[in-house]
Amino acid sequence: MPFTATVLTMFPEAFPGPLGVSLIGTAWREKGLWDLQTLDIRAFSEDKRGFLDDTPAGGGPGQVLKADVVARALDSLSGPPRPLLYMSARGRPLTQARVKEWAKADGIVVLCGRFEGVDQRVLDARGFEEVSVGDAVLAGGEAAAMVVIEACVRLVPGVLGAAESLSSESFEDGLLEHPQYTRPRTFEGHDIPEVLLSGDHKKIAQWREAQREETTRERRPDLWAAHLAKTAAEPGSAKSKAKGAKARGE
Repeated sequence: MPFTATVLTMFPEAFPGPLGVSLIGTAWREKGLWDLQTLDIRAFSEDKRGFLDDTPAGGGPGQVLKADVVARALDSLSGPPRPLLYMSARGRPLTQARVKEWAKADGIVVLCGRFEGVDQRVLDARGFEEVSVGDAVLAGGEAAAMVVIEACVRLVPGVLGAAESLSSESFEDGLLEHPQYTRPRTFEGHDIPEVLLSGDHKKIAQWREAQREETTRERRPDLWAAHLAKTAAEPGSAKSKAKGAKARGE
């Protein structure tokens, strides 16, 4: 069975969206390297009018998706167990490390909320992980679900072709990616850095690493601090040696 992403949503017509184009779309439609399924949670309402939401307990604005409706939709799925993800602004941040773990599974099940969210009881009872794709609030979980699915699917072997293209990307080792250039050599007065045209692979690698460090330090001080801490803790690093020498009283 290929990696299968199943989306529980009120709006299945929103998919595949960007998941159906380019290499990822080809890997799905033509190569069968992964599969996308949508499940309309409206179909699991037992209300004759099709309602699947109700007013918040304790009062307040908006509506909340009902636990029993979501549970029936989820319980209708078959196959091996997969990580259950609920797209939520209050969830833990999406990271490449989490994506890599999910990509090792048989697939993922993604619940898209609407209104004020989903009854917490079904999230707790079924073991959903709440996932946030950024510090912003969306009207629903569909766009966020596409982000998570694309992040996972692109790691499925064969989807993007060359596996080595993934190794130097942003977040793979805690640093952001270096800038990229291609022809023409000069564009509106800006030249490709000479080192990239030198043919000296050692110097190019050093330049790219320096660019990754500078970019991370400027744009993501949180990642830079974590990178420094990890580097200092690694056996053989200068800081690690100094710390060991101090502990030995040298």
